[in-house]
Amino acid sequence: MGLSLQSPQSPREPILTLPGALTAYIALLVVIHVVRALLPLDWDYWTIETFGFIPKRYDSTLLAVPLPGGAGAKVWTFLTYSLLHANISHILFNVLWLLPFGSAVARRFGALRFFVFMAVTAVAGAAAHLITHEHAIAPMIGASASVSGAMAAAIRFAFVQGSFLSFRRGDADAAAQVPALPLLRALRDPRVLGFLAVWFGVNIVFGVGSIAIGSEGASVAWQAHIGGFFAGLLLFSLFDPVPRGTGGVAKPSIPDMSDNG
Repeated sequence: MGLSLQSPQSPREPILTLPGALTAYIALLVVIHVVRALLPLDWDYWTIETFGFIPKRYDSTLLAVPLPGGAGAKVWTFLTYSLLHANISHILFNVLWLLPFGSAVARRFGALRFFVFMAVTAVAGAAAHLITHEHAIAPMIGASASVSGAMAAAIRFAFVQGSFLSFRRGDADAAAQVPALPLLRALRDPRVLGFLAVWFGVNIVFGVGSIAIGSEGASVAWQAHIGGFFAGLLLFSLFDPVPRGTGGVAKPSIPDMSDNG
C-alpha cells in the first residue's frame, strides 16, 4: 500500500496573496483605465483636463485660462489625478511597485487606513508638483506619488525583522505586525539609507512614474514622487495601528474598520 505523506507544518499557500484593500485599489485603477480606453478621444481629453492635476488651474493672474471642472476641480483634482494613467505601461509600472510595498502597508494599516493614507500621499504629491510647476498647463496623472508614499511607509518597519517580500502569507502577515522603528532611528539604519539613496537616484535620474501630458509630449513629474514619499515617511506614525515596542499603546488617530483580506 502506497502512502503519500505531507507535513502538517508546511501547508500549501498561494504564491502571492494580496490584501483585499490593495486588490480593490488596483481594480479601481484598472477599471478607470479600461473605461477611458472605451471613450471617444475628445471625451478622454476632457476627462484628463477635468480630473488631472493642472497647476494652471490655480493661477490667479491675468494669464489664467478657463479649464473644465470649474471651482470644484480645484479641490477634487488633488486626488483624482492619481486614479488616471497615460497608458498600459504606466499603470503596469505602478502596479508592479504596489505589489510588494502596497501589500505590506495594506496588511499593516487595514483597509480604511490604507485608503486614507493613499489619498493623503496623493494630495502631498500634487502639492509638491504645484509648488514646483507654477503656471504649468500640462495635466499630471498617475498613482506614483501614492506608490512612493507606500514605499516610504514600508521601510519604517520592513527592516526590523522578517520580510514583507516573502511569498508566504504567514511570513508577510507577521512582518507587517512588528513594531516600527522611530523615524530618526530608522534613518540611521544603513539598509534604510541605502534604499533611500537608490530610490532618490532612480527618481531624479530616470524619473519613471507620474506623467505630465502636454504639447511637448510626456515628461516626468518626479517632484510629485518626492512629495508623496516624504508624506508617507513623516505621516506613517499617524496611521500605524501597531504599538511601539513592548509597552507601547496603539494610536487611535483613525478608527480601524477594515478587512485585511
